[in-house]
Amino acid sequence: MIMQPSASLTFQVDSEVLDWEYMIIPQAYPRIEGEKFTGYLDTSRLARQDYRIPKDELRQIINDGIDYANRKSSRVILNLPEKISKKVRSELLQKEGKRLFGYFSKYYGDPASTAYECIGQHYSDIAKEQFRNRTLQKERMNSGWRYQYIAKECAMRSKRFLSVSDIGTTEADFTASIKIIEPKESVLNIYVSIKNRVNTMGGQDWPKAIHALEQRAKLDKNRQGPYLCVFGIAMESGNRKGSKHSPNTEVWLSDFFWPFFSNYTYREVVNEVLETLEEKGNKTLEDSIVPKEMIDSFGNLCKKFDLLDNNGRFSDARKLVDLFVKFENEKIA
Repeated sequence: MIMQPSASLTFQVDSEVLDWEYMIIPQAYPRIEGEKFTGYLDTSRLARQDYRIPKDELRQIINDGIDYANRKSSRVILNLPEKISKKVRSELLQKEGKRLFGYFSKYYGDPASTAYECIGQHYSDIAKEQFRNRTLQKERMNSGWRYQYIAKECAMRSKRFLSVSDIGTTEADFTASIKIIEPKESVLNIYVSIKNRVNTMGGQDWPKAIHALEQRAKLDKNRQGPYLCVFGIAMESGNRKGSKHSPNTEVWLSDFFWPFFSNYTYREVVNEVLETLEEKGNKTLEDSIVPKEMIDSFGNLCKKFDLLDNNGRFSDARKLVDLFVKFENEKIA
């Protein structure tokens, strides 16, 4: 089944009307007919998936994905350029340690409760806790980068696709080319953008993202054959959804997305991630990315304000309260 283009297709994006009249042409790839998913990609007419990545290899992919996401999180959260000297890196981390102390001193919640809970704790533990509080959103990004890596690597090693290209642009994470076996042999190019959940983007952002991904596909000079744009949802159960904004875009929820690219179910992938995390030990995100220079800088400021005992532990709740209520008039540098 080949969907026919409508006479006109327009939609509203932030008060700007994007007119796609005759621009969005339904791509000539096999589509389901006469069922619940009419118009969606008919996967039964694509190259079949006879191979399954061995579990030990999948586990290694997941392990590498966790490490990759942690490294990327470290650079993003700490605002560190990828290529800097050790001296510059140390200077930047010391400044970040001062900022972290400022965050601790200003965003303490209840000053009395916070002071009480800090007593007896080492400054390094408090630094990590404050870092975690400041970076919860970045930790969700960490999960996204992890599953992007896992999905792309599984696709590469699945032996199902003719090619898998790591794009890593803002529009798409990777492309995968797969053989169409019916009604005649050709190639389908799938442009994939991975999101944690459907609500990762607001409703007003979806039309823009769909347009950007489709433009990436349309303008790809290396593409041969029709294209399909897929928003892969890494962590939300469900099958597939279409898009009213384009006949060539589908949203693949986790129960469809993971089997298609990895030949493992969503539950199996998550369980393998869990077991890999357990094997790596109880090492949280902030443990793996908070550098020693940053923690030491935080600790030096704690010493400056006479908050620690000889073992580096908070020892006087009243001095903490004094810090919290007077901090606006103090200088930390």
